[in-house]
Amino acid sequence: MKQRIITAIVLGIVAIPVCAFSGTVVFPIVWAILGAVGVYELLGCMGTKNNRFISFPLYILAIVAPFAVRYFRNELQEYSAVIVFSLFLYSLYLLAVWVFSYEKNQNVDMNKILASVLVSLYIIGSVSAIVFIRDVNGGEFYWYFVFIGAWVTDIFAYFTGMLFGKHKLIPAVSPKKTVEGAIGGAVFCVAFFVGYGALVNYFSQYDISLILLAIAGLLSALVSMIGDLSMSVIKRTYGIKDYGKIFPGHGGVLDRFDSILAVAIVMAIFLAHR
Repeated sequence: MKQRIITAIVLGIVAIPVCAFSGTVVFPIVWAILGAVGVYELLGCMGTKNNRFISFPLYILAIVAPFAVRYFRNELQEYSAVIVFSLFLYSLYLLAVWVFSYEKNQNVDMNKILASVLVSLYIIGSVSAIVFIRDVNGGEFYWYFVFIGAWVTDIFAYFTGMLFGKHKLIPAVSPKKTVEGAIGGAVFCVAFFVGYGALVNYFSQYDISLILLAIAGLLSALVSMIGDLSMSVIKRTYGIKDYGKIFPGHGGVLDRFDSILAVAIVMAIFLAHR
């Protein structure tokens, strides 16, 4: 516990300049690094990191994507059709890798490769979504919703479950999580979303609907728990305790940011269409 607290304090200190300079190149650099490390941890967990034909394109995309979202946002919107077809082309590339690897190794586990790529794209899309949220109108306030959604849900689900939990949520995946804890996490997440939104509306020129924020808070709480549980499923499937050791006492990037990745996607969609 002492190690976890020390690590949390250090992370808080490091986060201060990241927040202060979120409007500069520092922000995409941080998320590019976290995204690349997250992909590395995932591929290591799934046993595909040594397949260079799979891993290298994903590492490159993880590094490039956050910068592309910030500095080429208009171009990305203009060439959205090209991006979609590029994903189909990437699918063809994966099939080609399978074909040309088959002669040397007919036991290639394509299911593992496809799962690695799918979850890696989810990680890359999520860290890029955080940069996107920061750059929308009012993003200097709104990107904090991602962390409120993830961490408030997690903290209050833990304490609510500890105090009132009687019914296990999904014991095969996470034995300690309870239905009561999930409800408590969702309730407090909605409350914090509305409360923080009210403060933003009061102290800034922005005006965001508190009703919509309540809906966003509920959705964020739900996907936060799904993000947490999904990463737990992967760990259990591949028999590991933590994805990495980059954060002593907390594990790796995917251990610490599992819920954040899920919430980022929801908030990006919410703010893109508000």
